[in-house]
Amino acid sequence: MENNLILEVQDLRTYFSVFDGIEKKTVKAVDGVSFAVTAGDTVAIIGESGCGKSTLALSILRVLPDSAQVLGGKILFDGENLLDKNRMEMSKIRGEKIAMILQDPMMSLNPVFTIGNQIGETLYYHLGLRNQLLKERIKELLLDVRIPEPERRMKQYPHEMSGGMRQRIVGAIALSCGPKLIMADEPTTNLDVTIQLQYLNLLRDLQRKTGVTLLFITHDLGIVAEMCNRVIVMYSGKIVERAPVMDIYDHPAHPYTQALLEAAFGLHDLSKRNPIQGEPPDMAALPPGCHYHPRCSKRKEICDRQEPPETTLNGERTVKCWLYSMEKDNEI
Repeated sequence: MENNLILEVQDLRTYFSVFDGIEKKTVKAVDGVSFAVTAGDTVAIIGESGCGKSTLALSILRVLPDSAQVLGGKILFDGENLLDKNRMEMSKIRGEKIAMILQDPMMSLNPVFTIGNQIGETLYYHLGLRNQLLKERIKELLLDVRIPEPERRMKQYPHEMSGGMRQRIVGAIALSCGPKLIMADEPTTNLDVTIQLQYLNLLRDLQRKTGVTLLFITHDLGIVAEMCNRVIVMYSGKIVERAPVMDIYDHPAHPYTQALLEAAFGLHDLSKRNPIQGEPPDMAALPPGCHYHPRCSKRKEICDRQEPPETTLNGERTVKCWLYSMEKDNEI
């Protein structure tokens, strides 16, 4: 497969307007985010809850709530800016070219329609399949996601299936029109460990078969190590580190990335996990300078006052931290 970009986000800013009972405030959920994804790649976006991961995905799909607005930047998909698309154009892109797998399959599945109806709706709308062709394609998709007896299963309702089965159905819907990009938002959170592994293996096999690009949004660093080639680390609406997956695990650069790994695994002793000190900042009242500095054990005086620039450590790795910016300055 050619080494071409499928998705390029440039300086994206998505802000929420919220009312706290006293005054209206602005939440900078995604604030100047830039990254690129190569076709066929598997990229993870990681960070604590509330760091902007899901808002970033919803911005790409353009399905934000009324309280949110994209105030700047570009979202280039296949070279075209999605922010220039009208509602009808975006409705054709969703499902057909970009699909999403949500954390809770019951948020995607309608309890009053059969599985066949729900997979078939996407195929009918985007590909125009009908009658026997539609039925055969539904059965084929169910077999692709390893659901046996497709003739019987397509007549069932979501509540008649286990959580793992429902998540596979959501995967079948996502894959139904052969999208170029699938965004998976915490897709295994509600599954037990055994079913998680089966589901991840299924996604990997389907990616090999179809060449689809995967964008994982997760806080599960085990999934990242298992599935992904590159990692994007977000904190308080900003990207603080980008790197190939093994660089992140072997030599995490940003203090926040180091803290995430310590909390998940323990960098020096796998039996010891150290929770990240402090709490994520109030997104409507962010601290000045580096937003992570109130929790950072390596902070310097400048961290309290001034936001660090993005520093390139090598061709594929960047970090937003004064520790590295100062090192670069000293080299000059």
